Amino acid sequence: MRYVIRSLRADEWRQAREIRLAALQDPAAPLAFLDTYENASAQPDDFWRGRTAGAAEGSDSARQFIAEAPDGSWAGTVTVLVERAGGDVRFGEPAKLDQTHVVGVYVRPEARGSGLAEALMRAGVEWSWSLEGPPVERVRLYVHERNARAAALYRKVGFVPTGESVPMEGDSSGALELEYEIRRPTGG
Repeated sequence: MRYVIRSLRADEWRQAREIRLAALQDPAAPLAFLDTYENASAQPDDFWRGRTAGAAEGSDSARQFIAEAPDGSWAGTVTVLVERAGGDVRFGEPAKLDQTHVVGVYVRPEARGSGLAEALMRAGVEWSWSLEGPPVERVRLYVHERNARAAALYRKVGFVPTGESVPMEGDSSGALELEYEIRRPTGG
């Protein structure tokens, strides 16, 4: 099946909510996401409208990409947050340089292994390099130390471990989130 990878539109909040809730019900969700299905499903429509508008086409602070099937259904998603040097802390510590941060990576089980996750990741990275203003120097993400499947995907698309880590939020076992990055290509 062919998919179109495109930016989310602000009026697609219902579909954005549906795929997020599906992601949070996935068996890997406790390792992959900092939110829970219970928390997200309790959010009012205004929350979802605002969340979607903040990452929709035209936003300069975040962008959500979706993989849309010919029938209009969504098979996957990824969100990229813009983090400017010295700006607000979104995760970990304040950005030391202009960067983006990949979050919310999800592909429905029936589309896994098709290359769709890689295509979504490439769209997010390419968007990062195209941002106006000071050039984005790197794209980063965090992956739970026990999420080997996700780590393998990130390495496959060119991310490398930085050696940095942060404690897993809300986990009393001492689990870590490992930072991975892709640096801006030089030349060309």
